[in-house]
Amino acid sequence: MNDKLQIMEIIDRVSIPPALPVQVARAAFVKRTTLETDVNVSLNLDGSGTCKAATGIPFLDHMLDQIASHGLIDLDVQAIGDLAIDDHHTNEDVGITLGQTLAKAVGDRSGISRFGHFIAPLDEALVEVVLDFSGRPHLSYNLQIPNQRIGTYDTELVKEFFSAVVNHTQMTLHIRQLQGGNSHHIVEATFKAFARALRMAVAIDPRRASRIPSSKGVL
Repeated sequence: MNDKLQIMEIIDRVSIPPALPVQVARAAFVKRTTLETDVNVSLNLDGSGTCKAATGIPFLDHMLDQIASHGLIDLDVQAIGDLAIDDHHTNEDVGITLGQTLAKAVGDRSGISRFGHFIAPLDEALVEVVLDFSGRPHLSYNLQIPNQRIGTYDTELVKEFFSAVVNHTQMTLHIRQLQGGNSHHIVEATFKAFARALRMAVAIDPRRASRIPSSKGVL
């Protein structure tokens, strides 16, 4: 009888797989209100690429869709701003709030791959993006956009958007144009490359488990 019980205990131990660590949802929401804008951003880093963007700036909405679609992030951005003055405040504040939401979603950055790199083409345009969730905000921006406007969107605002994201996510971001002559293509390739690099950087590294990806032990 004792032998039978011992055999059954061995079978039970073999047949029951070890428990897997529970993946905490990497989602966040941030509301930012100033005298100039009211911005709400929610995102899920482990989404499927859905996007709801209503900023009042059609081209910015289009670019946010690129981040969601190619980053496989579920993204909802709702903004009301002083567009009667110009797009600057809303564009920048959307970048600020998106950066804050990204920072909140990655938390202490434990388990993530940390680094991301992608080169995206769009017809004649080719843009390289490298990023690091380093905890040290830095933007190196090298785009030569030939036109001042894409539709009604001031192309100077591209740098302002990424500067806001970088400062409030606390990431290092390098953007480098390799080729390109069409303003729309250059900017869209930039957002696509950023999305894919972001997707790579926030991906969970199963070998790292829950450790912070730094030899210092903190980011």
